[in-house]
Amino acid sequence: MTEPQPLSENTADVIVVGAGPAGSTTAYYLAKAGLDVLLLEKTAFPREKVCGDGLTPRATKQLVSMGIDISEEAGWLRNKGLRIIGGGVRLQLDWPDLASFPDYGLVRKRDDFDEQLARQAQKAGARLFERCNVGAPIIDDRTGRITGVHAKLGDSGEKREVTFHAPLVVAADGNSTRLSLAMGLHRREDRPMGVAVRTYFTSPRHDDDYLESWLELWDRRGPGEDRLLPGYGWIFGMGDGTSNVGLGVLNTSDSFKELDWREVLKAWCASMPEDWGYTPENMTGPIRGAALPMAFNRQPHYTKGLLLVGDAGGLVNPFNGEGIAYAMESGQIAADVIVQAHARATPGQRELALQRYPRVLKDTYGGYYNLGRAFVKLIGNPKVMKIATQRGLTHPLLMKFTLKMLANLTDPTGGDAMDRIINGLSKVAPKA
Repeated sequence: MTEPQPLSENTADVIVVGAGPAGSTTAYYLAKAGLDVLLLEKTAFPREKVCGDGLTPRATKQLVSMGIDISEEAGWLRNKGLRIIGGGVRLQLDWPDLASFPDYGLVRKRDDFDEQLARQAQKAGARLFERCNVGAPIIDDRTGRITGVHAKLGDSGEKREVTFHAPLVVAADGNSTRLSLAMGLHRREDRPMGVAVRTYFTSPRHDDDYLESWLELWDRRGPGEDRLLPGYGWIFGMGDGTSNVGLGVLNTSDSFKELDWREVLKAWCASMPEDWGYTPENMTGPIRGAALPMAFNRQPHYTKGLLLVGDAGGLVNPFNGEGIAYAMESGQIAADVIVQAHARATPGQRELALQRYPRVLKDTYGGYYNLGRAFVKLIGNPKVMKIATQRGLTHPLLMKFTLKMLANLTDPTGGDAMDRIINGLSKVAPKA
């Protein structure tokens, strides 16, 4: 395949704003199909992002599809499954054995992870601009369509104003997605939001080959005032002498706004066994927090030349707070739709093809995300949460089903009875 020839340095077939997992995956597949792509990233690599750093088999599959070297020699730590702790029970579940997904997950720090994906997009032919801060969209007065973006390029000392032009723009600029807001796409208040806070500790538990999830997070207020919070804590061994320790909490809880989640994390860490080393003096970085936009909380996913991928479109799984797999999958779906639209002969035909993108997302995730919304409403009730952790965890078969449900790991065809139930529920649930 011949290299796509840019029309000019600042003009392309597609502009992708944001080089996180969603943006880099979109740019990779577009470039691989021969389109000229500009990938605009506001910071420079490597750069830090708040994340659990644990990747499920769903995300692992995406990395394999992109041709990323995920060997241990290349710095990836494999994990076998999930260890669930709660209700006085400790359950170790291996990732399911499926035809559609690998039976292992991975761990890698986000600063390094994101850069690998961006470099892979570059290798495929995407033109990456780092330190490129995108501002207002360029909008055609006649049609109301986005036709490019204004940006500031360079270090804070010597920024220069630039305009980039393309008939299609992909918003991969995360939860705050200023580009979507500038195009009039606001967050839906009827969708759950989560918050994640995490830090790193030097710890002897760094070499764990299971991701660890704590289903009980207690807000210890004093004798008789303890409250069970909706959400979960995690401990992921990084294999480099440190553990990533964090928590994710949902806004379905009454205490969501009133609590300082950094303090909740500190209190939770203080309750851990001392020899694990989750103490302030072993902390290797500050506690950082980030919002988790869930269940299609910004729609429509395509309008007037703009497609939303990843966190910009609220693609975080409401069941488990996982965002990377869905960021990458939505990037691949968006790229496929754009490539097909690009090959159409008339503007009307191209528009018809692009209108397919929100429908594919709804068909793929809509029913499942709506099940997740019902689930987060339920666990927002402390009584339900208590029963779920105390009784559910004592049934390994039920927990195996729950693992498949929470991690969205089923075979679409030819799976077992559990797969068929979960797939069936997702099909009959209303599309989000």
